[in-house]
Amino acid sequence: MAVSGSKENGGRLPEVVIIGAGFGGLSAARALAGLPLRVTVIDRRNYHLFQPLLYQVATAGLSPAQIAAPIRRILRGQKNTRSVMDRVVGIDRDRRVVTTETQTFAFDYLIVATGARHNYYGNDQWEETAPGLKKIDDATLIRRRVLLAFEQAENATSDAEVQRLLTFVVVGGGPTGVEMAGAIAELARKALAEDFRRIDPGTARVILVEAGPRLLPTFSEPSSLAARKQLEALGVEVIAGVAVAAFDAGVVKLADGSTIESNCAVWSAGVMASPAARWLNSNRDAAGRVLVSGTLTLPDDPRIYVVGDTASLVDARSVAVPGVAPAAKQMGRYAARSIARHIHTQSPLPPFRYRNYGNLATLGRKAAVAEFGPLRLSGFPAWLLWSLIHIYFLIGHRNRLGVILDWAWAYATYDRGARLITGSSE
Repeated sequence: MAVSGSKENGGRLPEVVIIGAGFGGLSAARALAGLPLRVTVIDRRNYHLFQPLLYQVATAGLSPAQIAAPIRRILRGQKNTRSVMDRVVGIDRDRRVVTTETQTFAFDYLIVATGARHNYYGNDQWEETAPGLKKIDDATLIRRRVLLAFEQAENATSDAEVQRLLTFVVVGGGPTGVEMAGAIAELARKALAEDFRRIDPGTARVILVEAGPRLLPTFSEPSSLAARKQLEALGVEVIAGVAVAAFDAGVVKLADGSTIESNCAVWSAGVMASPAARWLNSNRDAAGRVLVSGTLTLPDDPRIYVVGDTASLVDARSVAVPGVAPAAKQMGRYAARSIARHIHTQSPLPPFRYRNYGNLATLGRKAAVAEFGPLRLSGFPAWLLWSLIHIYFLIGHRNRLGVILDWAWAYATYDRGARLITGSSE
């Protein structure tokens, strides 16, 4: 296809289609604002979700509306951009069209930013027992199960039943897992401490199971050890070096033969890419991510970009680009700059280089770890830095103000205002 202004193109504006309005897709769309292009953003939901704080919805710290914003509102000032709420079902590279459940969209340039989903490593039946945490529906489901466990324990007729109901298992010791485990422990020991008459919520067991030898494997070993110590100080039991073997009728079976009786488990042990590789008929890695060139394009199609969790890339400095929000944002902006440059000069940008500005993980009140190059922080300084950075990156002043007020109130009182059991109580 020809670029804007050529005779082949008839002078029409190039069409850019972006699939997915997560961190990568939204960053690309915003970077294309004001350019002589027609941009279409397609997402199956009508909102952008700030996933790093999703665990706080799952543990009643925040409401869903505080960490999400309507895509149309975010992009309403971009006159060259439209938002479409629809589900993509395929991509025809030869015809240069994206097909959704209701229509098709022609493109000159395509950015695929469809993110990732839970990976149960061939045991998809585990999802019903141990849901993951990728969308608002996941968070409200987990919140319902966690809060319902305390309500059911209050009405239980035996100590054994109370113990089983108040045992929570988090599988996976990455950032989501440690944040989730710390938040459940804090919820039980602080926020719910005075709310029940027959049970003591503080006796709840929160068990974090990690198949690898240590927590937070992408952090340094000292930070990993600091995270474990802070979690254990919150009352979290850490089991490392043992994988989950099965979930069976209220029992979590571990690979070493031991078992944990629990009705409430959360999965954070792995992710796999969306079906994008299948849509594109492209090569993929073991997690289903599309293998892209150094310019984030398909090796045989320089006008199709894949960014964020959907892409598998070792960058120009031999750094494997991680599936984290900052990387997705950088990739989205790079794809947008590359398209703009290609339209004007036909020349490519230098290969993408990921800039790691640091790693952060919070574990609870005044408990966190942070790494910025050689600088390592833990405890209150890391927690304060984590809080400020996450507030800064939230979309919308209203969301930022709401989160600040809720966190300030929770810090002063330990109270969590989003403790609603919604949906089915079964």
